[in-house]
Parts: sequence; C-alpha cells; structure tokens
Amino acid sequence: MAQASSPTGAEGSVVTGAGTGAAAGGVLVATCLSTFVVNANTSAVSILLPAISADTGTDVTTLQWAVTGYSLVGAAVIVTSGSLGDVFGRKKVFQLGLLLFVVSCVLIALSSSGGAVIAGRFIQGAAGATILACGLSLLSVANSGEAQLRAVSFWGAAAAVGAAAGPLMGGALVTVAGWQGLFWVDAVIGVVCILIAARQVSESRDVNRSRSIDYAGSILIALTLAPLVLALSKGSAWGWASAATIGCLALGALSGVGFVMVERRVAVPMLDLDLLRNRVLVGSTMAILIGAGTINALMYLLSLYFQSPDTLGFTTLQAGLATLPATVGLVAIAAAVPRLTARLGGRQVVGIGFLLTSVGFAAIGFVDASWLYRAFLLPLVAVAVGMGLSNGPASSASTACVPANQVGSASGVSNMARYVGAAVATALAATIYGGVIADQTASGQTPADALASGLSAASWVMAVLSFAGVVMAVLMGRHQAARGTIHDSAAAAAAATSLTLPTSATGHATASV
Repeated sequence: MAQASSPTGAEGSVVTGAGTGAAAGGVLVATCLSTFVVNANTSAVSILLPAISADTGTDVTTLQWAVTGYSLVGAAVIVTSGSLGDVFGRKKVFQLGLLLFVVSCVLIALSSSGGAVIAGRFIQGAAGATILACGLSLLSVANSGEAQLRAVSFWGAAAAVGAAAGPLMGGALVTVAGWQGLFWVDAVIGVVCILIAARQVSESRDVNRSRSIDYAGSILIALTLAPLVLALSKGSAWGWASAATIGCLALGALSGVGFVMVERRVAVPMLDLDLLRNRVLVGSTMAILIGAGTINALMYLLSLYFQSPDTLGFTTLQAGLATLPATVGLVAIAAAVPRLTARLGGRQVVGIGFLLTSVGFAAIGFVDASWLYRAFLLPLVAVAVGMGLSNGPASSASTACVPANQVGSASGVSNMARYVGAAVATALAATIYGGVIADQTASGQTPADALASGLSAASWVMAVLSFAGVVMAVLMGRHQAARGTIHDSAAAAAAATSLTLPTSATGHATASV
C-alpha cells in the first residue's frame, strides 16, 4: 500500500532548503493552523445546514451531500495525496491542497444554490484530505527525535481542538456574517497558510519510493462509495427494491470487485490486501469506521433536531453551544486514555468505550417531543466519552499490530476507514431520520412527534452499530501494545477522531494487551 504520511515515513526523504529551527517553527505553524481550520470547517458544516437550507431553498435531506460528499471524496484521496507528495514534492502538493481549500471556500461562500454548496464541499473533501496527509508528512520530515514527537503532538492537539471548536465557531459566525462567514474566514486563514508555507516550508520527497501512483484505486474507491451512499440516500424515496436502488448497489459492488482486482496488480497499491489477514488490524479498523461514522451521524442529526422550530428551536449559535458537552468531552477524555489503556488493556478500553456509546445512543432513542435540552445532556456526554475511550486505543492498535515498515500502510487503512464511516453512517442516519419523519407526518402525527420519532429511530440504529464496536474489540484480541510518552499518546488519542497518528504512541510494539 502507498505509504500514508507519517513520522515513520521520513526515512529516504530528500529535503531541499534550509533546515533551521526557524524553518521547523514555520512548518509547525503552517501545518497546525491548516489542520485546525480544516477540522473546524469539517465539524461546523452540519450545524450550518439549516441556515444554508433556508437561504438556498434546498432541503436538508439533499444538503446531507455537503457532509457525505466531503467524506466520500476524502476517502478516495487521503492515501493518494500522500503518495503524490512523496513522489512530486510534499510542499508542492500541500500548497495545492491549500489552494483548493481556499477556492472551495470562496465557491461555497458565493453560492446561491444548494448544488453549488455541495460541489464546493466535494472539492473541499479532496483539499482537506491532502492538507492532512501532506501536512503531517512535512512536519515529520522537518523535525527529528524528541522534537518530532513534540511537533506531532502539537499537530494532534490542533486537530482535536479544531474539531471541537468548529460547531461553536460556525454558530458564532452565523450571527455576525451569515452562514457564509465561516467559509470567508477559512479562506483567509488558508491564504495565510499558503504564504507561510511558501516562505518557511522546505520541499521534500521520498527518493526511495516508486513513482507509481494508484490513480485507478482512488477512482474505484469513489465509484464504490458514491453509488452506495446514493442508494442509502434515495432508497426510501425510490423504493428499496427499485431498479435504481438495486442498480446503485450493483454498481458499487462491481466497483469494489474492480478495486480488489486492481490492488492485486498495481506496483504500489492503495491497499495492501495482505494486511487484511491481520485480525487485529481488521478489528481496529472496523472499530475506527464505526466510531467515526456514528459521531458524524450524531452531529448531523442533532444539528437538525435542535434547530427545528417544531422542537427546541435553537439558533445556530445555541446549537453550536449545545454540542459543546459532546465535543469537549471527546477531547477531554483523551488525556486519561493512555493511563486507562496501560492499566486495563487496549481492547478492554475500546469495548468499554463502545458500550458506553451504545448506552448513550439508546438513551437518545427514548426521545419524545416533550424533551428539553437537559434531557439530552447526559446521553451526549456518554456518547462523547465512549467515543473518546474507543478511538485512541483502536487507532494505536491499528499501527502497533504491524511491522515498522508497514506502519504507514496501516495508518492509511484506518484513515480511509474514518472517511468511509462518516460518509456511509451519515447517509444512513439521514435516510432513516427523513423517512420516519415523512411516514409519521403522513399518518397524522404532529411535526414535533414526527421529528422525535425520526431521531429515535436513527439513534437506535446508531446504538446497534456502536454495540458492533464491542464485537470489534473482541475481534481485535490480544495485540502488541503501543509505547510512547503520556503526552504524545494523549495527543494521538485526541486526534484519533480525525486521523491516526503513527507517533511513538502507535508505532512501537512492546507488550500484549
């Protein structure tokens, strides 16, 4: 598999330009700032959907493609963009990602239709994945030893804080500049990052890597996911047994088969199929997929439910504030994850985390139209803490279970899984939510009762998926534990909702857990 950007991927890299401490500081600023803004942008968009819908006249069911489309493209690009950086120059590809991000922000901010917003988000998915993949690689090459660990820890913290701050930032900017405000601010920050990168970041590439790029694999990943997400999104309206739904599912399946055939033949595949024989990697990757999927689905559902005038009637800012217990809890628990993992074992913490998440979703499953916000508070915290517990150890296990020369490949698998999970679970949740609301409304239920029924049905499905994460923890079995400092282990755990960091916390095996 093409090596994902990682600290372990610095070997064989040739750097052109000064390697001073000042330059390393510039790389740190450019990569951390860009990672912060990408993750903040990603997490904020769900909160903005009702405002975008009201302004463009596009229903929120269609606008879910602004979320799922971003993740779909990210899944296809995350590994390939890292490979492009290794071959053609990481700085060059990183700057291209930043330029695409700025262009997509401007396109979205100027959009007067939902279709243009969705198109901009597709571009943004490619840009975000490229920035994350090449940014981490640039940071790793610019530093070594303890300085590298510190730098990657800062990067992980920036990723986590950005994801947590996004909904609040989006909500605050709506009150000042409309929903477009977030994208104008992000565009400005993107330009700043381009300028810093141009002046402070040195070019580097991997001279030992084959120049072969698996473009076909990227295309086939997109062709596998897009019809699946479309079938999930439209299946209720089309009919689950309709020719259109079955055709989409068949196209996705055929593309998946084609992907496997291509990966067996290309010189440097996106996915080394031999890795799938590793039970620990498969179990941890599926756990990562489930975790990323369910948390993204939850943010999508709550942003719509909280802001509906028939339920809580929150403003965008109030909805952003209402998600803080979940986003802050997710980051805060990360500090305790390394110690819990050392005491209890990785798979045990993953299992406990998913069990707690299942309980939280099940509690939301009992929602009715009379619930006030305080009734959601404890379930939200349970979901967030559970997710925080499961994400870090699962990410660590995915890279600690393979030899050192396969750490980049394993992290690429788990990073792709995050995007796949976010796309599929959000589409599934949107379909269930919208379908149940339509059915309940048609049967004469009040709008508030119909919305509560939709949220309940989707939450129960997310509870079942989360409990499947407990099964994945069992599948992981006993595996080599990760070793690292408490600080970089915590940073890796905090960033695990966005990316697997193969730092010393994930890349070195010591003992079985």
